[in-house]
Amino acid sequence: MIYYLSINSPDYQGTVGSGVVEGGPGEPIGALLRRVFTRITAAAVGDASASRDAVVLDVLATHDGSSQQELAERLGINRTIMVKLVDRLEAAGWVTRERRPGDRRSYALTLTPAGRAALGRLREELSDRDARITASLSPAERTRLNELLAGLLPEPGTPVTSTEFLVAQAHQRLRRVADGLLADIGLRMPHYGPLLTLEQGGPAPQRDVARGLSITEPATAELVDELVAAGLVTRGRDPHDRRRYALELTPLGRERLTRIRAAQAQVQAHVVDLLGGAGEVDELRGLLQRLLAEPPDVR
Repeated sequence: MIYYLSINSPDYQGTVGSGVVEGGPGEPIGALLRRVFTRITAAAVGDASASRDAVVLDVLATHDGSSQQELAERLGINRTIMVKLVDRLEAAGWVTRERRPGDRRSYALTLTPAGRAALGRLREELSDRDARITASLSPAERTRLNELLAGLLPEPGTPVTSTEFLVAQAHQRLRRVADGLLADIGLRMPHYGPLLTLEQGGPAPQRDVARGLSITEPATAELVDELVAAGLVTRGRDPHDRRRYALELTPLGRERLTRIRAAQAQVQAHVVDLLGGAGEVDELRGLLQRLLAEPPDVR
């Protein structure tokens, strides 16, 4: 059963971005991963890129001479982001980058001795961070969570460097799938939260939408500007306070919500296929919800 709550309801205490009450039995994995990813990222202090650096170095430790393109495809990382990542690793002296003799357009990447030493330190650091992130799970449950998350990644051989990395990669992969399904109507999955919140809560100030989605007001403003430009949302005067604006769905916005819900259902079906069945999906959902039981202590 799906339950809907208005952001003005006294029972509403969190985001409604999935269209299902958070923690409910039918919460889509994509929405749940977004919540876990957001919580881990918000709690992280220091170098949040350590997890991604470690996994790149880990791959190079066993696949020396890989190209940037091969790494990007293996890890499901955007090529532009991979270039910047390798630039940083090279500047740190952890990776060398040389043109391949047979293909001058491609670079071969090699792990340096300093890079191998850094990888050892990063593994220890990530192990400590993961222990805090997954403190609510037993060792066996933590291993199972990592196995299920790895099943959502494009490359089966991706090293399980950390739960933190797997959550980020699985979240980003499912978002790319959803965004691809919505590309023809010029929307992305992050537009779902504001549209759904306005459908459920009626006209609402932008500040309340941001609070309901647990994202910053600048991030909300960017999404709302895009929705207004697309004719899906209008800005009118707040009937409760004439000094501020209230956001409201247009008929086209309500129509587009139907498409986004259909895309979300397709992504959920894709998750079932990737993991092998509904039972595995329920297992992953339960473990991810356990991670949200208490704020992660990531330091």
